[in-house]
Amino acid sequence: MKTITIQKNDAGQRLDKFLQKRFKTMPKSMMYMYIRKKCIKRNGKRCDIAEQLKEGDVLTFYIKDEFFDAPSEKNYEFLKAPKKLDIVYEDENILLLDKKPGVIVHQDKQFHFDSLIARVQHYLYDKGEYDPEQERVFSPALVNRIDRNTGGIVIAAKNAESLRILNQKMKTRELEKFYLCLLHGKPKHDEAVLKDYMIKNESKNKVRVFHHPVDGSKEMITKYRVLGFNGKFSLAEVELLTGRTHQIRAHMAFIGNPLAGDTKYGLKKAPEGFPYQALYSYKLKFSFTSDAGLLEYLNGKEFQVDKGKIWFIK
Repeated sequence: MKTITIQKNDAGQRLDKFLQKRFKTMPKSMMYMYIRKKCIKRNGKRCDIAEQLKEGDVLTFYIKDEFFDAPSEKNYEFLKAPKKLDIVYEDENILLLDKKPGVIVHQDKQFHFDSLIARVQHYLYDKGEYDPEQERVFSPALVNRIDRNTGGIVIAAKNAESLRILNQKMKTRELEKFYLCLLHGKPKHDEAVLKDYMIKNESKNKVRVFHHPVDGSKEMITKYRVLGFNGKFSLAEVELLTGRTHQIRAHMAFIGNPLAGDTKYGLKKAPEGFPYQALYSYKLKFSFTSDAGLLEYLNGKEFQVDKGKIWFIK
């Protein structure tokens, strides 16, 4: 017999969801069988797969010991990643990070251990704020993503409740994100709200933009404002009113002003001095219009990184 006490980050989820995350090697059919035969109990009583767990609940297990095997520290992949972060803001619930161009947000086959989230987990592990031995279900996670070759503010949640709240706020667009970008030429209008439609080609990881809806398309809305023009490039502030793949890059190229350094949607050869597309998520504002629970203190707060100077416009 073994027991698990539900901690703060485990609460608020269904029993079966918790078990699937906690016992990754346990087949679902076996999990359901254990519950049906009362081999898994909640607070000493028979339980149902759909029950919502609460902090302090005690789960009792009469199951095979092999499912309780814990990974050793040497198997924590995130410890291989650098732990240095450019922190814009930090409190007990969240981290705001200034991601540099060239850094991926999540691991992939080419960068199997180094990523922004791995760096966050390494940083919090060293601070004593994240212990995988204790947090077997939850791990610190990113709320928003930025392309590898784009820089800017990324939000990381330190606990499950913050992650749930911020994921919902992202869906309801209560987080305002602003970008700076350097455009070839000068747009026809100094400011505008662009409304068009896009389709993504998954195999090429590229989108096509259309003026009118086509089969399978999604609406994309982009608001921009020109801040300066030096005769060759325009510096513009952009706000995303929808969140589509490569939205800024594809939309600005569609109106004839592709981003400097963007060889996918712009010129085949990037201008000298632009190893990446000139795009930076430089400002974030928390604009909650509904209850934000333990994150209510963030409402109205604005955070910014000054990246305009890297694309000097007179």
